[in-house]
Amino acid sequence: MTDWRPVLAILAPVAFAIASAGLTPPPAAAQTPDQPAPQVAAKPEAVTDGADRVGPPESPAKEAQRRQARLDDLFTRLAQADSPGWEGIQSEIWALWSQSGSASMDLLLRRASEAMESQQFELALRFLNDLVRLAPDFAEGWNKRATVHSLLGEYGRSIADIEHTLALEPRHFGTLGGLGMIMERLGNKEGAMLAYRRGLEIHPNLPGAVEGVERLSEDVDGREF
Repeated sequence: MTDWRPVLAILAPVAFAIASAGLTPPPAAAQTPDQPAPQVAAKPEAVTDGADRVGPPESPAKEAQRRQARLDDLFTRLAQADSPGWEGIQSEIWALWSQSGSASMDLLLRRASEAMESQQFELALRFLNDLVRLAPDFAEGWNKRATVHSLLGEYGRSIADIEHTLALEPRHFGTLGGLGMIMERLGNKEGAMLAYRRGLEIHPNLPGAVEGVERLSEDVDGREF
């Protein structure tokens, strides 16, 4: 798997910008509202092994191994800039990222997404705070919460969640694209360019990053893209 440590080169200038703007992330405990999200429950899901046969659930380790192998294959295909089906590959990656291995955790993520779609961001945060507390190794929980914090203008908290996401999934092109947008909003064009270009190394057709590099290239590189 890709080494996530080079991403620190992107996050370092962000930390300076955040501190300068007085947006330092609060301690983790301060990010959880007093009132927890409404309780959700889900039935265990069986594993389908073909169109008509349903088998017993896979062990967590076997399921994780299978998902990782599938992701590796998809990222290899996604890295081909001239791939005509990159939108479908991208969608399949997002679908796999949304699978935590727990039906209850997946339901929390869906409830949060529904709240975000209806612009109920505080409710979404309640679900996501529970999700990252109960499933701290689930990268998509951190990514989704980073998105909500960014939408609320809470860039310090968003950056903290971005770092968690990339530590768990260094290839998360969605997080890198979001980091680029935050950097632009903070006026750090060089940092934004680093984030966009890192995203494009993984996903050469990444929506938003392609336009971001084109938009910033003249200022950052001193030349047209």
